[in-house]
Amino acid sequence: MGILIKNGYVIDIEENSVKKRDVLIEGELIKKIEENINFKEHEIIDATGLYILPGLVDMHAHFREPGYEYKETIKTGSLAAASGGYTTVFIMPNTKPCIDNVQNLIRLKNIIDRDSIINVYPIGAVSIGQKGKKLTDIKELYKNGVYGISDDGQPIMSEVLMEEAMKKANKIGIPIMTHSEDKEIVGNGCINKGKVSKELGISGISRDAENEMIKRDLKLAKRLNLKLHVCHVSTKEAINMIREAKKQGVHVTCEVTPHHFSITEDVIRDKGTIGKVNPPLRTKEDIVEIIKGLKDGTIDAIATDHAPHSKEDKELDIQKAPFGISGIEIAFSLAVTYLIKKEHLDIVDIVKLMSYNPSKIMRIDKGMIKEGSIADIAIVDLNNQYVVTESNMYSKGKNTPFLGTKLSGTVNYTIASGNIVYRR
Repeated sequence: MGILIKNGYVIDIEENSVKKRDVLIEGELIKKIEENINFKEHEIIDATGLYILPGLVDMHAHFREPGYEYKETIKTGSLAAASGGYTTVFIMPNTKPCIDNVQNLIRLKNIIDRDSIINVYPIGAVSIGQKGKKLTDIKELYKNGVYGISDDGQPIMSEVLMEEAMKKANKIGIPIMTHSEDKEIVGNGCINKGKVSKELGISGISRDAENEMIKRDLKLAKRLNLKLHVCHVSTKEAINMIREAKKQGVHVTCEVTPHHFSITEDVIRDKGTIGKVNPPLRTKEDIVEIIKGLKDGTIDAIATDHAPHSKEDKELDIQKAPFGISGIEIAFSLAVTYLIKKEHLDIVDIVKLMSYNPSKIMRIDKGMIKEGSIADIAIVDLNNQYVVTESNMYSKGKNTPFLGTKLSGTVNYTIASGNIVYRR
């Protein structure tokens, strides 16, 4: 039996428009997009008043398996993603063991094949053990199924190693995704260095830690004329540098997380370690620049950096507690609440940032609803509101500063490869 979605608003990226259409799905493919399709033998989804989006694509998440299954697994992570409208997720290699060789990669892919209900694609490590000393065999990792390389969670401090990695990744044709942080500047900091860190007596992370590393890598990309993707940009200075680099023809793309455009360092006062994330939550001035960057195209994508942790880990002293916010299931709602409802962006913009652009950066054929394409779809209600609670989260990690927050925008259905994998 196929699926017939009736009376929804389909996002047409090619025409930059929204059209009321029916969508017919047979097998794993979108068979037809027209007005008034009638197939009584198919399962019918009434999408009246709802929007039919290409499945969301998260180019940056942590599903923790193997090694940290008490925080998250491929199974729980994929279910959390599906509940957030995601049909494709790229997972970072900082597991235990990390994805720095073919053996570990194949083991991970077998787990994905067994347990995931959506498309989950692995990112390989840049350096062996993510120690920043010696490159992995990037070509062999690519041949066996990685879609990009990153040492996310750790910076590549060596400029020589970074240059070598950029050259190899670009030659193969996969993105190199940088975690921009100068460890020498970070020291033992754990939140943004500013008024809140001073007020609470907590060691701060200077914004220069991010800015200086991005400056270095932009210079490399320009000199070598190679592509670079910058993860989780958070400072106004970094956004301005990337904007200027793009004007100069540098082949750079970047992403921002929902928490960095939604909340500031001020939440640390009430939420403590739940708001501890890397890069740290910044200031209102940074959010203003982030939104400007989303509007003018400086920022290419919204990526969750979903980083689930156990309650026990997050209950440690703020100096010892791990960095990270769990967020894959509420990312779309945060975009609706803080970007659409505040009239910064519209739904077509959000689809570009959360589906189409990430697909292009990661070089996969997704991010559009068109006849003949794989039926990866999210059906959403932009006006429905709900309160974030632990009970409505599927991730093992409940470590989000948005618990108790009322958000707009719900995912009512998620369809992956023609199968309904989530119903609200």
